[in-house]
Amino acid sequence: MTDRTGGCLCGGVRYRVTGPLRQVVACHCGQCRRTSGHFAAFTACAAGDLALESDRTLRWYRSSPEAQRGFCGDCGSSLFWKLAECRAISIAAGTLDGATGLEMSGHLYTVGKGDYYAIADGAPQWEEHPDWDDPAYPQVPGLG
Repeated sequence: MTDRTGGCLCGGVRYRVTGPLRQVVACHCGQCRRTSGHFAAFTACAAGDLALESDRTLRWYRSSPEAQRGFCGDCGSSLFWKLAECRAISIAAGTLDGATGLEMSGHLYTVGKGDYYAIADGAPQWEEHPDWDDPAYPQVPGLG
């Protein structure tokens, strides 16, 4: 497996992923729409497979009692989403360097999606978050 790198727009946050990445999931919830300006597209990895190479501008915001969001305090790039007590961390797919080889594998919280676009890629859709053990929901490799 080749390491993957990524970071924010200004370079204040840089990271390296040393393990496999989950396919991309789009979240259409109100929080993701507000933090990204549209739906948010996240891949994920085992938390232990993510290494911060530079975190001088990384800030964390507790967006709910269960989760926090990592972003760059200088340029504002949305980078991470972390559920408390979870062994995985979600990574904003657009922050990865270069081609990813990843594919869109599902859409969450479609009940809250914007009215100005359609979801037409054929990937599975859930009105809310599916059960974690839903066979159609993409799993983080190595954590199954």
